Amino acid sequence: MAPRSILITGCSSGIGLTCAEGLARRGWRVFATVRKAEDVAPLAAQGLEALVLDLRDPNSISQAVQTVLERTGGTLDALFNNGAYGQPGAVEDLTREVLREQFETNLFGTHELTCQVIPVMRRQGHGRIVQNSSLLGLVGLPYRGAYVASKYALEGLTDTLRLELTGSGIEVALIEPGPITSRFRANAMAMFRQHIEVANSPHREVYQRVQARLEKLGPAAPFTLPPEAVLTKLIHALESRRPQARYYVTFPTYLFATLRRLLTHRMLDGVLLRVSRGENR
Repeated sequence: MAPRSILITGCSSGIGLTCAEGLARRGWRVFATVRKAEDVAPLAAQGLEALVLDLRDPNSISQAVQTVLERTGGTLDALFNNGAYGQPGAVEDLTREVLREQFETNLFGTHELTCQVIPVMRRQGHGRIVQNSSLLGLVGLPYRGAYVASKYALEGLTDTLRLELTGSGIEVALIEPGPITSRFRANAMAMFRQHIEVANSPHREVYQRVQARLEKLGPAAPFTLPPEAVLTKLIHALESRRPQARYYVTFPTYLFATLRRLLTHRMLDGVLLRVSRGENR
């Protein structure tokens, strides 16, 4: 019997890499994709079937899907949409181009890849699609507007897709991690430097503290978990007979999902502002 197959995006490090390795150990045939060609060799050295998939490039998406299907004989059991990055900056400092770039990776590319995989799963009568969202797909925080917007949009698209695929044999789930050990902070710092004009912003004093936080070495933020915590939820979403619609990861996600239900909007805003001021002191 052929092993179950899965395509995972964003496997160069962090959650994607950990999940690719963990599923391979469980007997899955893992197609681990990365944006940069130079990241393919290290994954291949670990025995993973690695290939390039740049979510910003429709041709790259199509070529990767075609390669996977050629290798599997036209089947694919699961897709884990993990590839994403964070663009820090106040909403009023985000240009249209910067916001579009955030969405190209975090939403549009993910959507296009998903839509190319769905017909395959429909033909075979089964499949699992798992979206790696975020705590920030549930609540917003200051200076994360681009990322928050992309994850809110992903959540809405996924909820709708889950309803539309009812009865098809394709199960759709969201994973919503809070703070996870990864290169996310370093990548966010690079995007901040590239796209935000600090000197001309009314938020420049806060930005100095944001930069200090993103550049800071040392202990992780409170309640940070290793990427294996996401792997545990992903395994359930992929292998359970009745996967959940949502999987919370880390205490902050559980906490704010609860507060969102219990508090008024004004009260929740107060809590979120205190959190933001605390981390950017």
